[in-house]
This record gives sequence, structure tokens and C-alpha cells, in this order.
Amino acid sequence: MEKATFAAGCFWGVQSVFDEIEGVEKTTVGYTGGTTKNPTYEQVCTDKTGHAEAIEILYNPEITTYEQLLETFWMMHDPTQKNRQGPDIGTQYRSAIFYHNEEQRQIAEQSKQQKEKDLGMKIQTEITPAPNFYPAEEYHQKYHEKHGKGSFKI
Repeated sequence: MEKATFAAGCFWGVQSVFDEIEGVEKTTVGYTGGTTKNPTYEQVCTDKTGHAEAIEILYNPEITTYEQLLETFWMMHDPTQKNRQGPDIGTQYRSAIFYHNEEQRQIAEQSKQQKEKDLGMKIQTEITPAPNFYPAEEYHQKYHEKHGKGSFKI
């Protein structure tokens, strides 16, 4: 198994999309990229912890690739927006790729450059090393599934 970590706005919809991908074995929503240890949802919502709502994905690289996960990431949100997605505003909703090794960094950088060419616009997505990931509270895990909302289609 390999790990990928992305932030693309509210983590509920992000999780429901990645859960549909063959080869994705497990997803966990949580908080990463900030300075507060073990933050709560309420703390992250203040926009003072520096954390983004994010998803940690465990996937089988023999079934799906990091490049395929990145394609899904780019399609599910607007990476040209800075610190917002739709009505959600704040650094906790920023677009970010948190890489786990040098190969992921290189792939992410190339993918971002290609996306900028394709869109003809500046991409705001940050690409940084994966820091500590703090799982969100249980009621956030598989939120759409628990509340009968189904998955988001892209």
C-alpha cells in the first residue's frame, strides 16, 4: 500500500469521490498542514490553526496510480481559487498536495504545470511535504455515506 494526502475544500465530498476509485483501500478525513497538535474541528474552523481539511488515502499502486489520484484531485475542485472552494472560505479549505516522497513531489509538480497549461490560468494549489495528519472526529468519517447523501460524481 502507498499513501497520498490531498486537500480540496470540504473533506466530506472529497472522501466520497476517492472512496469510489478502484484500488483505494482506505480513506480518512482529517487535518494537516498547520501548527496545532491534535486540533479539533472547531479549532480548525477558526482559521487560526493553519490546518487544511484533508484526506489521507491508502491505495494499491498495482490497481491505481498516484497520477490517476492526481487526475481525480484536479477534477473535483477549482485549484485556481485561493483559500476557498465554493462558499467555503478560509485557509482550511485551500487546495494542497502533501507529498510523502520525492517521486510524489516530482509527479505532483509536473501535474500542476500541465494543469496550468491546460487551463491557461495560475493554479493556487500548494505542494509541500506531508506533515503530521490528525484524523478528524468520528462523525466526519464517511459523512455522506452515514447521512445517505451518496457520493459526488465528477
